[in-house]
Amino acid sequence: MKVVQWIFWAAAVAVFYAYAGYPLWLFLRRQWRACQVVWAPVTPFVSIIMAVRNEAALLPRKLENLAALDYPPERMEIIVVSDGSTDRTNEILIRFSRVRSILLGKSRGKASALNHAIALAQGEIVLFVDVRQRIGPSALKFLAGNFADPDVGCVSGELTLTDDVASGKARAVGLYWRIEKLVRKLESETGSVIGATGALYAVRRELLPQVPSGTLCDDLYIPLQVVRQRKRVVFESRAVAFDAIFSDWKREFRRKVRTLAGNYQLLQLSPWLVTSENPLRFELFSHKFLRLLVPFLLIVMLVASLVLHGWFYRSAFVLQLCFYSLGLLAVLRPKRKLPRLASLSFTFTLLNAAAVVGLIKFMTGSKDVWAARPLQAEHIQ
Repeated sequence: MKVVQWIFWAAAVAVFYAYAGYPLWLFLRRQWRACQVVWAPVTPFVSIIMAVRNEAALLPRKLENLAALDYPPERMEIIVVSDGSTDRTNEILIRFSRVRSILLGKSRGKASALNHAIALAQGEIVLFVDVRQRIGPSALKFLAGNFADPDVGCVSGELTLTDDVASGKARAVGLYWRIEKLVRKLESETGSVIGATGALYAVRRELLPQVPSGTLCDDLYIPLQVVRQRKRVVFESRAVAFDAIFSDWKREFRRKVRTLAGNYQLLQLSPWLVTSENPLRFELFSHKFLRLLVPFLLIVMLVASLVLHGWFYRSAFVLQLCFYSLGLLAVLRPKRKLPRLASLSFTFTLLNAAAVVGLIKFMTGSKDVWAARPLQAEHIQ
């Protein structure tokens, strides 16, 4: 039983560290090793690139949003790759005169689409955006100012989630994202951020790698390649992109599965990350990879507390069951506003279940992304 006790407490400490210990460590590290960024109001030439597929419903509003950014128009260009779209996406792109469009006749995957745009980009800085989110008018100006510091190679903006539904589930997802943003802020203030906000991040063009075909998380792969070249990845909270929290938890679950499968894929694409060549090896393990182990650690805690004797372990077992049972309320009563604890239980369980499904999808080679095909542009405007 002693061995089982050690296993229980080792799992409990690891789970605590993943969600609370690591942020606390970053907070303490900031007290003696803060790394400032030399920000200045510079306006380098920026290439804004975006890959889309069948986004006719969202595309006009997004293009208008980009054109309205508070940045000198002569100092930026907009490049959009339509990855085998079959709706009115291509027609919309051709109509916008300020957009340089690449129209691919067949879908080749987001990574390949981004490589097309990067090859065409003329800017000193490349800004990556997604079609769904609205970018704040001053976002590009604040991002660009960080590149006045020669040590900065990549700058991540901040994604602000808006609650367009009244459910407690949406508030819980928002709470999780606020904690994640705090971790990124602390990482930035003490060195480099692990990854970037996919909806809004900028990179020096000279540091951009060829994105491997089929890459699930370019916003993780590219920033880490920047770090490999000994440049900083920083977080700019004044550069904001706005997105609505999904009211459909199944859609949110699929999105998280894709993201977490991308975390597993990262090790396959970049084995150097676990070697001394990676200056952020400790941070990467603490922020990303340990969280992938949390669902399995939770199972270990549950089973260990069941077989151990004593009131403490029996109480721990019952409390765990009660906590997870609360999360079922969100499934059984999807239209109802939930108590805060039930919402937190649902979000916590959802994210950890997504990590397990993400591992299964990665190991089985399941594709939940655009298909990856050879590069070949059919039309460039």
